Amino acid sequence: MYNLVVFGAPGSGKGTQSARMIDEYGLYHISTGDLLRDHIARDTALGRVANEYISKGHLIPDDLMIEILGNTLDTNPDTANGVIFDGFPRTIEQAKALNEMLAKRGSKVHAVVGLEVDNDELIDRLLKRGQESGRSDDNMETITERLNVYHSQTAPLRDFYTNEGKYHAIKGTGAIDDIFNSIRNALKDTDK
Repeated sequence: MYNLVVFGAPGSGKGTQSARMIDEYGLYHISTGDLLRDHIARDTALGRVANEYISKGHLIPDDLMIEILGNTLDTNPDTANGVIFDGFPRTIEQAKALNEMLAKRGSKVHAVVGLEVDNDELIDRLLKRGQESGRSDDNMETITERLNVYHSQTAPLRDFYTNEGKYHAIKGTGAIDDIFNSIRNALKDTDK
């Protein structure tokens, strides 16, 4: 089981690059955002709780996300070869819980791909995405809050994973193919 974390601010290209890594490495993609939006769209109990947080630009409580992810790993046979975690972990506590959850399953996080994009570019991308996709959470007020939450709560993960020797900083601007080639080169020497 080969597990990657795709790390970066909202709008940094995590979903786009995850799609490329799925094809390259044959891994199962777990996007916490997609999982949560699915629950919200189906109006499940979890979706209603999640929507209370997401609509305000806040993070979902750790125990709730960890429960969802553990269930996904245990009930989906497509995760057997490994997983790309997109949008999780978002806090150091979540990263520790992910390490613990994977260790119980005889695995670990092998590498972290950090897509690095400056704030002005992120805001521009998210506003455009909101106009094109109609995603209600891509408006200026929510974007500003999401970026503030990212910088205060999620950005410290860079140091956490750097200290574990797993963080690979990737410039997240430019041509999609060039960004992906940088990722592929960074992952060549990771322990698979």
